[in-house]
Amino acid sequence: MGSMAGGIASGVAAGGVKSLAAGQKPKLESLVFTPRNMTRLSTGLSQMRGAALKLGQMLSMDTGVVLPPELNALLAGMRDGAVAMPPKQLRNVLDRNWGQGWYKRFAHFDVRPFAAASIGQVHRARTHDGRELAIKVQYPGVRQSIDSDVDNLASLLRVSGVVPKELSLDEVLTEAKAQLHAEADYRAEATNLAMFQRLLSNSDRFVTPELELDLCTPQVLAMSYVQSAPLETVQNEPQETRDMIAASLIELVLQELFTFGTMQTDPNFANFRYVPETGQIVLLDFGAVKSFSLELQQKFRTLAQAALGGRHDEMRAAMLRIGYFAETTPEKYQAILLEMFDMAMTPIRQDAPYDFAASDLMDRLRDRGLEIGSERELTHVPPADTLFLHRKIGGTYLMATMLGARVPLRPLVEKYCCE
Repeated sequence: MGSMAGGIASGVAAGGVKSLAAGQKPKLESLVFTPRNMTRLSTGLSQMRGAALKLGQMLSMDTGVVLPPELNALLAGMRDGAVAMPPKQLRNVLDRNWGQGWYKRFAHFDVRPFAAASIGQVHRARTHDGRELAIKVQYPGVRQSIDSDVDNLASLLRVSGVVPKELSLDEVLTEAKAQLHAEADYRAEATNLAMFQRLLSNSDRFVTPELELDLCTPQVLAMSYVQSAPLETVQNEPQETRDMIAASLIELVLQELFTFGTMQTDPNFANFRYVPETGQIVLLDFGAVKSFSLELQQKFRTLAQAALGGRHDEMRAAMLRIGYFAETTPEKYQAILLEMFDMAMTPIRQDAPYDFAASDLMDRLRDRGLEIGSERELTHVPPADTLFLHRKIGGTYLMATMLGARVPLRPLVEKYCCE
């Protein structure tokens, strides 16, 4: 990381000198994101993939910071093109976790991963009694480098000018580290998976994998392999099916916030799969789970009730209590944030089904957010408890849009907020 930062700093200095020599005022961001520096960044960020993805995601979704297109492209590339562990390294990791001769436990173990993520990869295996398993194996060294990777990346974003100097990142950095440490503890994820199995035990709409506890360690998570299709395949189903799937996903968010008080906060499409034979949704990846206090649940319930009724004064008061802005936040920005929240709540006020695919709501919210972000004067960051809630709601909205769903939202929200 030090050599990457040093190389980028040298490139910035050289580029600045050239700009001055040409009679131009150098712009820091354009000096940082040159092709050569992007190559350096790509190499360095790939070595801290989990931290880079997590912090980039939190900054863009939760603080309003607009990441440069070049950096967004790098993060997307890491998300989609994770490099797999070589078979020898994989065997060494499993030797340390399961002991020598672990392969004798299986009739078959595929050393080629069928899925990869920011901190691990997933393998197919079959037991001697014929059970199909999915084995998630963590990349070596991930846990040890989390704190330094997050701090180094934050410093790089500061130096590059991507993050305003006035914006306090302390809470975001603390939360990013906490989430990454939680996601890197596969025993904790096993506990989360077992908890959601209990919470959804009476649901006929969702399926979760069964744990293989004797194979689970802090670096290895073993569970049943559930035969299913990507969520995107639901796009080919009739409108009624698409509406039902989207409504189920939306109601799950409401249950997590207002009933369970615990939420899986990673709405990556790959974490939701479809069983065509039963119409059920498979829920995967419980590394990122957030609990909400009863006090915060009630604050959001009050906010939702005010939003349903279009009562702006009550909405403003509820947003202040939650921490979307502070008493000291300029009135101008309080008004803008209230306007954006009111805009976001429009779909839940209508009695007719909301047509996600026909709406430009996300575009309008993004454009308004870009206006605020470009001014760089709003430096208040919402409390950590709200950060991943926004991520889950936004991701669920995108899934419903992808499905072209039409869902009556008002009755769903009233069911969990007003009864």
